[in-house]
Amino acid sequence: MSKLEYLARPLVAFDPANKQHRKWYYDFLEYGGWGKCPVRFIVPENSGLDLTIMIRNCLIEYYVFREFEPKTKKVDKKVKKTYTRKNKVVTRLLDEHDGTFN
Repeated sequence: MSKLEYLARPLVAFDPANKQHRKWYYDFLEYGGWGKCPVRFIVPENSGLDLTIMIRNCLIEYYVFREFEPKTKKVDKKVKKTYTRKNKVVTRLLDEHDGTFN
């Protein structure tokens, strides 16, 4: 291993969900260079893009999907009624969102 490899910044794949990666890209835009970034981002060879365009496209995709993807319905359930039927305890749960029994 050469000294340059040993002293070089580590290679990292850009992850738009990682807040620190987005901050480093923001610093790049603000200062016009990667001097303040402690890592080097990897550009896949099959992307055909340079690093800044690849990161921009990743961020656009990340924010568009985050805004428009269907939100999962959080289901909170409460015990409504417990009774016995043929020596079995049956608990009916009430879905708080739509008021139906499950």
